[in-house]
Amino acid sequence: MLDWDNLRIFLELTRSQGLVEAAKKLGIDHSTVSRRMRRFEEQVGSQLFERNNQGYTLTAEGHRLIEYAERVESTVYAAAEELSGHNRLLSGQVRLGATEGFGTFVLAPHLAHFCARHPHITVDLLPVPRFVNLSKREADIGVTIERPQSGNYVVTKLTDYLLKLYATRSYLENHAPIRTVQDLASHPFIGYVDDLVFSEELRYKDNVAPTAFRAFRSTSVIAQYTAARSGQGLAILPCFLAQQSDDLVPVLDGQVDIQRAFWLVAATETRNVARVAALWRYLREAIEPNRAFLMGESREMVYSAGADQVRSSWA
Repeated sequence: MLDWDNLRIFLELTRSQGLVEAAKKLGIDHSTVSRRMRRFEEQVGSQLFERNNQGYTLTAEGHRLIEYAERVESTVYAAAEELSGHNRLLSGQVRLGATEGFGTFVLAPHLAHFCARHPHITVDLLPVPRFVNLSKREADIGVTIERPQSGNYVVTKLTDYLLKLYATRSYLENHAPIRTVQDLASHPFIGYVDDLVFSEELRYKDNVAPTAFRAFRSTSVIAQYTAARSGQGLAILPCFLAQQSDDLVPVLDGQVDIQRAFWLVAATETRNVARVAALWRYLREAIEPNRAFLMGESREMVYSAGADQVRSSWA
């Protein structure tokens, strides 16, 4: 039988930058971590880590153990919630991970209404330019631009959204006219750093203007939005982000329209915890009336507040 405490130490060591950091998070001495892992390897009969000057690197056997260890961790977590009764209470902490633009400009204002409705639930919002790792418990719920293809998750489509090509009026007035897609090749673009793109869903420019010069690149869509507003060039942006600015107007509207989707994801073991389920339901409830806003058909975002709906315009 594998010891859960050893599995817990094993998981933390795989998630931390090194032995010392793992020991700090676990609240034990780093020599204890090292000793426990050697005994654990003897117990399982396989070497789980390569030890060198760079630290601890998982072996093939270590990689195979991770999936099983994370399942045990999720089960222990769910059991603790069930036995303590916390899974039935609308209180406690819920952590929500989301893409940077959607999390900052769409989810954040809606979450204020959720917190007012559930004053005993604390929501941590993580709007980051990458995917949050649910298996490492970075978040309880994730909003992603890709549907997970593996893992023990509950997944549902949250909404479609539209991206368009944008520029400032002053940019369009002072540069060569853009009448066709072919004209884009002579204009500077704003976009992502190619080798740091966290999803293939973000490689829009390759299909729109593959030969155009990339004048400004950033891993942050908010930085791209800010650069576009300053008139540095053309940018492909989500409508829900670009239409908040009166400075930006669509370019080749109807010709450069890119549709993508957001997916709502949670670990199966935690999806039905009451506070997680409450936020899950609220997100679906809040986003459903905002399809027109997310598809660029309206500049008004609708807020659900109980049975009432409040409209807020970015114009």
